[in-house]
Amino acid sequence: MVQQLHKRFSDDQIKDLIRRYLKQEIARSYIQEILGIKRRRFCLLVKQYRANPDTFTVRYQRKTKPRAIAPSIEKNIITELTIDKRLIENKAVPLKRYNYSYVKTRLETEYHQKVSLPTIIKRAKEYGFYLKKKQKKSPHDREVITNYIGELIQHDASYHLWSPLAGEKWYLITSLDDYSRFMLYAMLLKQETSWAHIAALQTVFLRYGLPYSYYVDSHRIFRFVQGRDSIWRRHYLFTDDVRTQWQQVMDDCGVKVIPALSPQAKGKVERPYGWLQDRLIRTCVREDVTDIHQAQRVLRSELHRYNYQQRHSTTKEVPYFRFRNAQHEKKSLFREFTVRAPFISAKDIFCFRIRRIIDNYRKISIYNLHLRVNNAIPRETVELRIYPLNNDLCEIRFWLKSKLVDVQTVKATDLPGVHL
Repeated sequence: MVQQLHKRFSDDQIKDLIRRYLKQEIARSYIQEILGIKRRRFCLLVKQYRANPDTFTVRYQRKTKPRAIAPSIEKNIITELTIDKRLIENKAVPLKRYNYSYVKTRLETEYHQKVSLPTIIKRAKEYGFYLKKKQKKSPHDREVITNYIGELIQHDASYHLWSPLAGEKWYLITSLDDYSRFMLYAMLLKQETSWAHIAALQTVFLRYGLPYSYYVDSHRIFRFVQGRDSIWRRHYLFTDDVRTQWQQVMDDCGVKVIPALSPQAKGKVERPYGWLQDRLIRTCVREDVTDIHQAQRVLRSELHRYNYQQRHSTTKEVPYFRFRNAQHEKKSLFREFTVRAPFISAKDIFCFRIRRIIDNYRKISIYNLHLRVNNAIPRETVELRIYPLNNDLCEIRFWLKSKLVDVQTVKATDLPGVHL
């Protein structure tokens, strides 16, 4: 793109060329080529110079003054930026920069005021609400690495102070399709447990089907990682020799698990959630959210905006429409969820698994709870598949030799090892 004439040459340089032209020292065609202008423009410059050589200039003169924004709009911009500044200065809150696009959206939705993004940025710089971007050590490749929806689901949990007014940190568990960037699952929880992640799988698998693979970090819920041997202790179980409860669910469903083996790889998983997390915190503060139920409503609202309204910066498409178009074009690796034999219910899949040996009285003991098993065979191993019905009750399904022999309901408090 060719810059304007006054940005490439000074007034004195142009005046010198015109004087030499008038003295017939340089032909017009050469000057036009040097200045990068056409004959009409050159003739106008000569005419302007002849009229008054002393005041000749090619500097741009703005004919109209820039339109000033209304005082109420400027006041609201400063108010929103002041809130952002307090959040950034709070070290407990995971915000490190201003979000001018969020301020623009906020003005439109809450105040019904329209203002351009450059205007907001200009006011931010004038009033000191601006932080220079830190130079990245290496560029990040944000290209989509998959070719189908369901090819790779990025699953993550983040622990932050999502609402400073609540005074406590919560876990945000999310599942995102890599190809479409469609957020399949998002939930705020006070505790991160194995059941929380199993419940996330249940929601995604029953609603969308079974994907090809899941990408997770090396958290103990997802993967057993054994430490090194020492002179005092020698380990006989190695990493991945023990299948966690979450992994056993994935095995039953036939879904591949891909662990992120380094913090750098883990960072790539977290980046797609930045937009949602950023807006969640800012909105919780502005709406005076003080408990997790209010925050969950805010999360649902922001999730709807992200999935159905926001054009993604990497794909340049709205996630929902990209997901839907892939379905129509048969670009999907999702498979229909079915309960494989001999199991008969989804409760037999999305559950905790424990093995016990039946004693001579046809009883088993689990966490000091003694249960009599109907249709049991003494000295045989029975598999207990425990499905939480709610925060108070659990259903225990007894499987013996690939046959469901009994179903019992117990209090969750009687199973302290099953963390809901």
